[in-house]
Amino acid sequence: MIIRLRKPENPFHYLGKLTNYKLSIKSAAVILAVSTLLAAILGLLRDRILNSMYLSTYPTGIDAYTAAFMIPDFMYFVLVSGALNVTFIPVLNEHLVKKHKKSAWELSSSIINLLAIVTLVVSVLIIIFAAPLVKYVISPGLSESGQALAVSMMRVIAINPFLFSIATIMTSMQQATGRFIFYALAPAIYNVGIIIGTLFFTNGITIFGWHIFGGGIMGVALGVALGSVMQFLVSIIGLFGMGFDYKFKIKWRDKSFRRVLKLIPARSLDQGTDYVNGIVEVNLSSRMAAGTVRSYQQALNFHSMPVNLIGVAISTAFFPKMTESVGENREDKFKNDLRASLRMIVWLALPVAIMVFFTRGYLVSFIKNGGDVLIAGLLGALVVSIFFRSVFQIVSRGFYAHQDTRTPFIVSIISIGLSISLAIYFSMVLHFGPYGLAYGQSIGAVVEVSILVFILNHRLNGIFSPALVRAFLKIFVAAIIAGIVTYIATLIWPLRATDQSIFVTFPKFVLICLFGGLAYIAAGLTLHLKENADVIQHTIKLLSKTIRHGKHS
Repeated sequence: MIIRLRKPENPFHYLGKLTNYKLSIKSAAVILAVSTLLAAILGLLRDRILNSMYLSTYPTGIDAYTAAFMIPDFMYFVLVSGALNVTFIPVLNEHLVKKHKKSAWELSSSIINLLAIVTLVVSVLIIIFAAPLVKYVISPGLSESGQALAVSMMRVIAINPFLFSIATIMTSMQQATGRFIFYALAPAIYNVGIIIGTLFFTNGITIFGWHIFGGGIMGVALGVALGSVMQFLVSIIGLFGMGFDYKFKIKWRDKSFRRVLKLIPARSLDQGTDYVNGIVEVNLSSRMAAGTVRSYQQALNFHSMPVNLIGVAISTAFFPKMTESVGENREDKFKNDLRASLRMIVWLALPVAIMVFFTRGYLVSFIKNGGDVLIAGLLGALVVSIFFRSVFQIVSRGFYAHQDTRTPFIVSIISIGLSISLAIYFSMVLHFGPYGLAYGQSIGAVVEVSILVFILNHRLNGIFSPALVRAFLKIFVAAIIAGIVTYIATLIWPLRATDQSIFVTFPKFVLICLFGGLAYIAAGLTLHLKENADVIQHTIKLLSKTIRHGKHS
């Protein structure tokens, strides 16, 4: 009798199968939207904990924490973030479409190695020059103690550009191959790290009886570093099952590698000029009352949530397919993809922006008990930017899919210059205070998107077909109706000064949004909007499946 021993299971077998699962565009968009929502909820929880601990009791400290992010984030966005997504993925896709996996992995290895070296140097430089950067560039208006605290925090957070750069390349590789699961999880994991730091590290760290860290708000900065490490590890896990063959080598003579390097500067400068606006806003707000830096950034965070949830999620899901269409010289297919994604973003972003305006007080109460008049007011001034920044995500990718990073960069220079000029004029000359920053931001977004849309429509010989324009008009009418209903609902369930608990404000918020959303769907059905009919059909199918499953169980 012969006994054959079974070969032990590879512990990463099932993990590889999970990460290797390729999603359709709709599934990818849903996964990205859900994960972005999860990250947003964790972000709200993070901010609620931070604000309850420091916004009223230690505004200088929370301003210093906010300012400490500016240079590390600036360097990451300039060197890596948007630049890699829109320059690396199209070139990588060309190799993958042609089944040239070896050259695709060689390109990926070269990019990882180069950026790891560059960002490691940058992180070290941030640690060395943190003090003058805080004092003269970021927050000259903070008190001496606030600046010292910001310097200490910045030196801890300086690890971010290095870890984020490698993680971004790895998740870009996954994104290019239609694998969005671990790419989608990374931002939520980052927020978990910050929450851990806020809840536990602020009380100090003791190991085996040795008190190695005193605690306080510096513990939050340690939580940021922990979140970065956790996000990095999750990005590595996402590579399992891809067959990625990493080489510790930079192939300088590789044509694809040189093409990516050639495309990166314009997009990096585009990202950089955009972030310069943020640095100027922190600089200006640091000269205002204590806590203003934090309040303005909180309003910006709220404004960014629907942009990420709608604009970034949908355009990220569509972008690989758009680059694929361009690679196949299928301009008609590309235009159809662009129209579909643009229509979807407008259909979602417009009513959401209007509803955010009417529910801004409720939203702010989620991150600070009793709400905050300044944050709510600033969010109201930024609602126009919510819609236009969402549209910008897909319009800009229309250029990037054609490997044109120069045009968006030039337009960005114009809009950012306008935003900064208006921010200084409104806040310092007309004395609008932080509201001047928000007005400058919104006007700049309108100008940027308007110019890009005009150029793109001209280049593609009429991307805005009569059917698309009619759909936009119907969406606008439906959104106005939803806005009116939302406003009436806020009168029925008003936000009162006595509403000091999220368990009181959240049910009101849900009811108001439910009425506004139903009004939008009903108006869209009346106007024969395709998207509204699709939502109803999918809902009916889901309910019928649930009922059938319940009968058979």
